[in-house]
Amino acid sequence: MFGYVNIYKPELKVKDFYKYRAYYCGLCKTLKDRYGRLGQLTLSYDMTFLIILLTSLYESETVRRQNRCIIHPLKKHETLYNEITEYVADMNIALSYYHLLDDWQDEKSIAGLAGARALKGAYKKISKRYPRQCNTMGECLNRLRECEKNQETDIDMVSRCFGELMAELFVYRQDMWEESLRKAGFYLGKFIYILDAYDDLEKDIKKGCYNPLAELRTEEAFEENCKTMLTMMMAETAREFEKLPCLLDIDILRNILYEGVWTKLEAKKRDEEGRNINHDSGSV
Repeated sequence: MFGYVNIYKPELKVKDFYKYRAYYCGLCKTLKDRYGRLGQLTLSYDMTFLIILLTSLYESETVRRQNRCIIHPLKKHETLYNEITEYVADMNIALSYYHLLDDWQDEKSIAGLAGARALKGAYKKISKRYPRQCNTMGECLNRLRECEKNQETDIDMVSRCFGELMAELFVYRQDMWEESLRKAGFYLGKFIYILDAYDDLEKDIKKGCYNPLAELRTEEAFEENCKTMLTMMMAETAREFEKLPCLLDIDILRNILYEGVWTKLEAKKRDEEGRNINHDSGSV
């Protein structure tokens, strides 16, 4: 998927880093066991965050094991997984199915068509287990496709589609925590969509692809406005998160929400500054 909701390793304790990696490896193993190598290829950091959040909230009984994998064939490494891992793996497959289908419908990507066909059977089973989430996922992505087709420039309207999708995925159980989970997922989803649009802006313009930020880029305060939008989305996400009684792995969760989500944005800015310095040096 997007990969923006990640840890900021320099500020994470060593024991927390290894625990985070164990959750990530647990999702990887679950995807492989349930959906094979193709399922394993859909692995994402964003969904690892959801596992840790829901595990912390519901204090799910977690299995800790030592496993080898294709990436680490010689040495066993720790994996953590539970019922939340299985739920998130299913949601990850459903999202990937729609993403691949969208690639085929929009770009006539043969790889997208092949991938969507390969995941279709798995998606049908998932949609029967989780009709609420999958129906909302389909509706939101259809609305998003319409926005893209109409070249919609209202970033709030467009990002709302993905926000509502993520809100539904965050609601594992419809209980007393539903409202805060839904709001946290909604604002995080909007953050992810806006950041992805910002990250892909130059590439999309060169390729002539739709990007809701394309018309805004000529504004004098464009960079500042983007940062303000992203900051507002994360502030709302964090506010709802702090309402939840999460104690387990709280340092990992806060590391991601307060620092990790900005990692790719900061890296992009450093790259741009480096290119500008090199360009200026070459012109002297």
